[in-house]
Amino acid sequence: MPPTIAGLEGTCVLLPCRFDYPEELRPAAVHGLWYFGNPYPKSYPPVVARSRPGGPVHESFEGRARLLGAPRARDCSLLLTGLSPELAGRYYFRGDLGGYNQYTFSEHATLEVTAEPSLELPEELVAGQEAEATCRVPDNCPGLGPALAWAGAEELPEAAAAPARPLEAPGGSRSLVARLRFRPRPGDGGRRLACRLAYANASLAAEAAVALDVQYPPEVEAVAGPAEAVEGAAVELACAARGRPPPLLAWLRGGRVLREAAGERLALPLPRVAPAHGGAYVCVAENRHGRHNRSLELRVRYPPRAPVVNGSAVVAAGEPVTVACSAESDPAPIVRVLKGGRVVAAAVYEPRVALELAAARPEDAGEYLCLAENQYGQQGTAFNVTVEFAPVVLPESRCTAGREAVQCVCAVAASPPAAVAFELPSRNATVGPGAAAFAFAPEPRAGTTVTALLTLRGALEPRLAVLCAARNARGTAARQLRFHHPDGLVWAKVGPVGAVVAFAVVIAVVCYVSQTRRK
Repeated sequence: MPPTIAGLEGTCVLLPCRFDYPEELRPAAVHGLWYFGNPYPKSYPPVVARSRPGGPVHESFEGRARLLGAPRARDCSLLLTGLSPELAGRYYFRGDLGGYNQYTFSEHATLEVTAEPSLELPEELVAGQEAEATCRVPDNCPGLGPALAWAGAEELPEAAAAPARPLEAPGGSRSLVARLRFRPRPGDGGRRLACRLAYANASLAAEAAVALDVQYPPEVEAVAGPAEAVEGAAVELACAARGRPPPLLAWLRGGRVLREAAGERLALPLPRVAPAHGGAYVCVAENRHGRHNRSLELRVRYPPRAPVVNGSAVVAAGEPVTVACSAESDPAPIVRVLKGGRVVAAAVYEPRVALELAAARPEDAGEYLCLAENQYGQQGTAFNVTVEFAPVVLPESRCTAGREAVQCVCAVAASPPAAVAFELPSRNATVGPGAAAFAFAPEPRAGTTVTALLTLRGALEPRLAVLCAARNARGTAARQLRFHHPDGLVWAKVGPVGAVVAFAVVIAVVCYVSQTRRK
């Protein structure tokens, strides 16, 4: 007998059965009976059917079971009609040849009672890969001709249904099998596919249906986030993907995983963005069927950083000067170089500007300010330009003669600051720092100007000459100082030209008086 046999609820099952016994027994009569659930008579299992007329059977099988085969011909086939779930179980055959020649075979058939066809799909449906669905229905009821048809297959791509064909398993159990080949798409997930059973000569019908679970590689459908943000702002990037099974989502930057989680959405919060957060962000979705990614670019705007200067410049007068100043920012800044509030160099929307002097002059020396500015702020860095030149004795240098002393002032401009001394040729002497008569001005001028004082006490020598001498690394200078006499004659005050004019006036007056007297 078949180890397993199936029947559809409400129909019948013919359980084919053959048995044998030794030829030497030569029984006068051969009978048989069927037990349900247990092979041992002492356990009083329910009797399903018997060949000996008039024998009792269990009420569950009364009128529904018949030993259809002829035991004498070694045929023990059993017919069950009006199948219902309570008839499902194990069936055992017992042969009775009379006397002690009775035997219950341990082999048994398990009856399965189903309410609908069996619809089988591959363990995994993968989009783009050919799949086969199988619909199976028992065909063990004589006289009933089952027919199978597919419903929902017309919407599947490349669907091809093969004609249903009978299939017989070892032991004699029969079934009708229909097959459907198709190539599912991701959008076919959840689509209803049904196998319908009908009988040509009966009103009985049944249907088995399933919702397709289509597996497919992931796809990142969208990435969202601002294209640019201001430094210090809070930013959130979002990624949406689909796939089956649900993909593992991850945010990456520069190959480094920033955040990951399984699901269809993943956000990446950036509480306070900095310029270092700028760049490409990639959302990657991955499952066992594949991998997909999308990226977005984040630009972080920020105010200028403190400008960087290539150092303070020290040059000799007349030499060229180039001082570069650069600043980082986004967007690019306006970079200006100012001196005393006046713009001397500028670059618009460029990160670098250069102060260029073809020939440095002493007046070019001083403090400069490199100022970088964009719409988000400004930053400045100061630097110095030093122009070195040989000493120059300034015009205000002179000697003033008093009644008791002579005071000389020597003002010298030089860079680096000059060493100043007074030379007295008539005395064959040089007076410099350390001498009692030598002193610097109590409030020396700022910058590169040095003022020295010389005080000579006593009567003014008729041939006294005073020279102002200065020296630095760039050169030397000397100049004889002129004398100023605040208490001297009118001629000394008015000078030679004034004296000529005054003499002419005196002559004119004398002539006018003489002529008047003659008259």
